[in-house]
Amino acid sequence: MSIDIWGLGLQAVNVLILIWLLSRVFWRPVAAAIVARQQASTAMLDKAQAAQTAAEAEMSKAKAARDGIAAERLKALAAAQTEAAAATKAALSTAVTKAEAMQAAAAAEIAKDRADASKADAEQAAQLALQIAAKLLSRLNGPLVQSAFLDLLVQAIAKLPEAERAAIAATPEGLEIVVAAGVVADQKAIKAAVHKALAAKPALHFVTDPALLAGVELRSPHFALHNSWRADLALIEQAVHDAA
Repeated sequence: MSIDIWGLGLQAVNVLILIWLLSRVFWRPVAAAIVARQQASTAMLDKAQAAQTAAEAEMSKAKAARDGIAAERLKALAAAQTEAAAATKAALSTAVTKAEAMQAAAAAEIAKDRADASKADAEQAAQLALQIAAKLLSRLNGPLVQSAFLDLLVQAIAKLPEAERAAIAATPEGLEIVVAAGVVADQKAIKAAVHKALAAKPALHFVTDPALLAGVELRSPHFALHNSWRADLALIEQAVHDAA
């Protein structure tokens, strides 16, 4: 078997020419297209990665903001609860204070009403007792009682300072001797006793006063020496009123 060197050489030349043509016409554009495609893909991947990174950053921001909002909400709720509890406690304390004040005022008012009622009852009882006593004493208006009151009047005059007795005796219009109505007074004995007690003899005028019940009093426009059942009852009434 013989080999055709020239035929092989031509085929080799054809192969080289084909490879050259392929590298020039086909492989370089394809390679360039592949490189461009790879670069575009890399750029898209980089862009997608950047977008993903930005999205993740935004998500982190959103999560942080959401967590912050949730924390603020919890803080606001806690503050609102604390404020509401404080307001409720203050309102309750105020209500209790007002209720206690109202209760104390009501108790004081009730105590005052009771005291006033008790005082009114005591005064009414005292008035009734004094009225009964006045009726009873009005019956004790005989000569012995009048004599006893005259003695008391003389003693009262004797207890006055000397200057006051002299001033009373010097009254220009004279003095009044007041006796209870319906009493037959021993005017002569009364005048003598009064003149002796005053150590002077001023003019004495006898008048009657139904309110005395019994007694003998000495009066002038500027002076009165009370000495009667009525005066005694008035002192008792004042003492009862003061005690109430």
